[in-house]
Amino acid sequence: MKIRTLVQEQWLPVPRDKVFAFFADAGNLDRITPPWMHFEVLTPRPIAMHPGALIDYRLKVRCLPIRWQSEITVWEPPHRFVDVQRRGPYRQWIHEHTFEARDGGTLIRDSVVYAVPGWILERLVHRWLVAPDLRKIFEHRKTCIAEILRK
Repeated sequence: MKIRTLVQEQWLPVPRDKVFAFFADAGNLDRITPPWMHFEVLTPRPIAMHPGALIDYRLKVRCLPIRWQSEITVWEPPHRFVDVQRRGPYRQWIHEHTFEARDGGTLIRDSVVYAVPGWILERLVHRWLVAPDLRKIFEHRKTCIAEILRK
């Protein structure tokens, strides 16, 4: 299994407490996920965020319906949290979100450690499907987060 890492950073002129509060509401995932994914949080809200919290989603990946379950494994407001895929399309998905007060605003860092399914075609699946999709998803998130939080 080939383990890969995706890191994205974004600085916003917004206080860390406000940025973290936005991410602490799992309902905001709907707002920052591309519409073509038909993303929906299934877990009833409000969702109490803490280590061990489980969040269920429904989405589409390249028109294929997917059920995804994340577990919050680390919860350290307002500094960071980690969600781990417990059920979903990846062999492994560990997403760490960090929030650093910097230069009068907040540096948001997403670090995702992941592995795609299929050991025979893994390189092709990653290169032609997964990597381009992840780039589009995270660029969309970046744009939405900036628009929403700068208001």
